[in-house]
Amino acid sequence: MSNNLLKGKRGIISGALDSNSIAWKIAEKASAQGATFTLTNAPIAMRMGEIKKLAEQTKSEIIPADATNVEELTNLFSKSQEVLGGKIDFVLHSIGMSPNIRKNIPYAESNYDFYMKSIDVSALSLHKMLNVAMKMDAMNEWGSVVALSYIAAQRTYPFYGDMADAKAMLESIVRSFGYHYGKARKIRVNSVSQSPTKTTAGSGIKGFEDFFNYAQAVSPLGNASAEACAEYCITLFSDLTKMVTMQNLYHDGGYSTTGISMEVMEKFVSK
Repeated sequence: MSNNLLKGKRGIISGALDSNSIAWKIAEKASAQGATFTLTNAPIAMRMGEIKKLAEQTKSEIIPADATNVEELTNLFSKSQEVLGGKIDFVLHSIGMSPNIRKNIPYAESNYDFYMKSIDVSALSLHKMLNVAMKMDAMNEWGSVVALSYIAAQRTYPFYGDMADAKAMLESIVRSFGYHYGKARKIRVNSVSQSPTKTTAGSGIKGFEDFFNYAQAVSPLGNASAEACAEYCITLFSDLTKMVTMQNLYHDGGYSTTGISMEVMEKFVSK
């Protein structure tokens, strides 16, 4: 159902890999709500994914960009404004990668070159993106930037490795740059901390299925789906949330504030 929440708005959506990814769902919802936008991802990720299908579906242009490269980000914002016919109203940062996790290297034994790569791709890329946009004055006042995060930024999840540190830095950048961008251009910057979600990237984490089921049992509303997360992000892109900024917003069915659930307790009750 469309309420035209984003009618007339222009955006940039990063990180759509395939139809399982949250960014893909957000692009579909944004299009349905009247937005026009460009799609972007790193060239290597684009070769692995199906982004061309999404571009055709949403009538969007693809602009490849390495989010760790300031020159390529500058081109992304410049060309997006040309393609869309004006300044940008919303940006989705859905970017994350950990070589240590991919190679099953335990957190305490992290390869530090890989660790720095995780930080650069998963967190520092947001700073670079915001820096480029602000210097170029590429966004309209009251524009919105949303980055996707995870509760491991706040609490310890041993299997999440160095991505937990990267997400913690990401959320700090949301607060710190959100202040400066808000003062300078009235741009709001927030992160959404989503439930464990069965995306291509998420499912690659060791033990993900067991943890997904655990979170489902703890959350009073159950795990939030990728589609529900997309709907939430649309509200953050819209004018309905103009005064929300510098926040990490949990979208997790209540998991983050539930200490224990009866379903989990029952597994430890002596028979």
